Amino acid sequence: MASINKVILIGNLGRDPEVRYTANGAAVCSLRLATTRNWKDRNSGERMEETEWHSVVLYDRLAEIAGEYLKKGRSCYIEGRLKTRKWQDKDGHDRYTTEIVADSMQLLGGRDSMGGGDEAGSSYGGGYGGGAEAAPSRPARPAVARPAPAMAAPAPVARPASAPKPATSFDDMDDDIPF
Repeated sequence: MASINKVILIGNLGRDPEVRYTANGAAVCSLRLATTRNWKDRNSGERMEETEWHSVVLYDRLAEIAGEYLKKGRSCYIEGRLKTRKWQDKDGHDRYTTEIVADSMQLLGGRDSMGGGDEAGSSYGGGYGGGAEAAPSRPARPAVARPAPAMAAPAPVARPASAPKPATSFDDMDDDIPF
């Protein structure tokens, strides 16, 4: 039987991310993400609020991007899986920590939420795998799956028979991507 271990969070960072490097040079980033739930109490009619803090770990290039662009208070979209680690404290007692191992990350908000002036002065967003790409014209949004709008398929474009198809389509790629 198949199983699923998937976590999707949109929240705000409680502190600046901490980036460390392993002995073999791999980047590891730890951060704390707060998610808040608001509701109205049925009995009293009073507005209630509950904040949950999540420990998130990012690895490799995704960790480096998070360390460079994320700041305390910044909104962030995280997608990943739950992982529980067993470790021993200084007294030798077994302890357990459950954290989210991020597979993808996307920065949310515009320039105003960058937290401390960024040299580029633009907002950044990342898709699956956490790559960051510049998007100065509009704020980044989370990559949430939505049903495609019902549209007619575009008519095929006729190509001349004599033009050979290139082996790769790297000629039209942007060279200034930061990753």
